[in-house]
Parts: sequence; C-alpha cells; structure tokens
Amino acid sequence: MKTSPVFLSATLLAMAGCSTPPPAPPTMPSALQLSPGERWVGSLPARGAQIYECRLTDGQASWALVAPDATLFDPHGQAVGQHGAGPFWQLQDGSRVEGKAVARADAPVAGAIPWLLLDVHSSGGPGRLRAVTRIRRVNTQGGIAPPAGCEATTAGVRQRVAYTADYLLYEGR
Repeated sequence: MKTSPVFLSATLLAMAGCSTPPPAPPTMPSALQLSPGERWVGSLPARGAQIYECRLTDGQASWALVAPDATLFDPHGQAVGQHGAGPFWQLQDGSRVEGKAVARADAPVAGAIPWLLLDVHSSGGPGRLRAVTRIRRVNTQGGIAPPAGCEATTAGVRQRVAYTADYLLYEGR
C-alpha cells in the first residue's frame, strides 16, 4: 500500500510530539490568504467570551467590543494559555505575541464573529510563539454582540458572549 505524503507528514509530526495539522476550514476566504513563504506551525483552539460594553456615541447606544477573554488549548484539550485584550496570546511556556487585524471575512456560520488575519510581533520570552508572525482566527462559533439590551439607560453595562475559535499560527513572510 502506498502512503500519501500528507499522511506521512502528519504522522511524523504527531510522532515527533509536534502539533497536529490545523483543522480544515470549509474554504479560506481570499481576504485571508497568506503571503508566499508563510508556513503553518500550529493551532490553538480557544474557548471563552467576547466582552461587549454598551456605549453612547452622539446620543446613539450600541454594543462595542472591549476585549476577548479566552483559554487556549493544545490538540489534546489541555489548557496551555490565555487570549485577551490587545489582542494578545500568551502560553504557559512564557511566550507571548500581540496582534493587529489586517483583514477580515464574514464567518460562514450565522451568528459567529468574523474570521481574521492578524499581523503579530513577539512580546514575550522564548517558547512556542516566539517566531509566529501571523495568526488566522477561523472556525468561529458565537461571540457576536448582543442583539438587544443596549440603550441610553444601560450605558456602561458589560456583557460576556460565549465564543469558540481556532487560532492558526504561521511563521515567515
């Protein structure tokens, strides 16, 4: 029986204790395409909340995103880090990156926050995230702003909205 190169690569990565291949998104939107030379180096599934605050702008009340607050997991479901305002991703190994969204695409699932492409820079110690230069947020579920409850009388109120996502990590550029 002939073994495919993809299967062989995935098997070797798993045997070497590296991350498993990224979850396959349905179709990667063109807005989130990578530059030549960038390569996938791992995935961090996340589960947490998007935090919104009811704010008044020119007399109009609307929900504004304040920050994400999520736990990051390894492929075996073990908590390995945190994702928060900035945004930042920090792992227990001391590595940390901060990012800025450079592209977005609507999630293919109704009621889910958009998929993102983020440029990142390292801001922590050595570790798994040290060489990461880009992150894609994909496979999102939930997390959109509440549909109601924000009016002039509730300005300043915060609400947490549950979400999940996969953060795909890339090196190079």
